[in-house]
Amino acid sequence: MTTSDFTTSIIVDNTAAAVFNAINNVNKWWQGEIKGNIQKLHDAFEYRMKDVHFSKQKIVELVPNERVVWLVTESMLDFTENKTEWTGTKIIFEISELNGKTQVRFSHLGLTPKLQCYQGCSNGWEKLIQQSLFNLITSGKGIDVFP
Repeated sequence: MTTSDFTTSIIVDNTAAAVFNAINNVNKWWQGEIKGNIQKLHDAFEYRMKDVHFSKQKIVELVPNERVVWLVTESMLDFTENKTEWTGTKIIFEISELNGKTQVRFSHLGLTPKLQCYQGCSNGWEKLIQQSLFNLITSGKGIDVFP
């Protein structure tokens, strides 16, 4: 079965614990303003990028060194007709060993090509995961991918 949900992955030499810690250090790799708690199951946090994007995420799965899942409980996208396209979607990080390295498989379930924000949002996630999160994991510092 194929899926059209957005997915990307990275592979690093770092440990699963280092990867897990970096993912949960959201304000170091996801550009914008982050408010709230991001440490334990059922914590919730808000993300805001200027007046363009607001979303509220709740941590619904948290398996140390293996899996992190956020449920988007609220969203407001300024650039789409349906401002709440993200509401009800899930953002998933799966951490696994692959040939002696650590792989992060990122998926945004519900972010599909039928959504108006798909092109811009998938491009944004690609940059955030492939560049900013990757850089945070491998060098200790996320990078600004939206100058």
